[in-house]
Amino acid sequence: MAELEKAWGYQGNNMNLPVRDIATAVPFYEKMGFTVMSRRDTPQRSALLARDQVQMQLVENGGDPAQDGCAFWVKDVEALLAEFQGLGLSKETSALKIEYRNGAPWRVFFVVAPDGLCYWFGERQYPSTELP
Repeated sequence: MAELEKAWGYQGNNMNLPVRDIATAVPFYEKMGFTVMSRRDTPQRSALLARDQVQMQLVENGGDPAQDGCAFWVKDVEALLAEFQGLGLSKETSALKIEYRNGAPWRVFFVVAPDGLCYWFGERQYPSTELP
């Protein structure tokens, strides 16, 4: 079963991801399995979202969503991709591929949300003799 284990914002903060309109953005994330934990109207409109072991916050902060996003360390990236595709998110998801980060191989795919934020979902690949 797929699980999101850790999150990192591309700009250093997964708790300040820019969107133009919270009300328009949130349904897409709910479709991806996130739950709205809280909403605020001040000092800026925001929604705190959670799934599995991670949280992120969408904020109407004037930032450019196309220049931000979040990376997620995933348990069972293949199952997560299949889950998203089964939910009808095929247009928003890329195919699985191998990327190297700090010399380690990762199986990854990307999702671009309608609000423009880009998400990297990756599972580190360990040699059979190395434990996570």
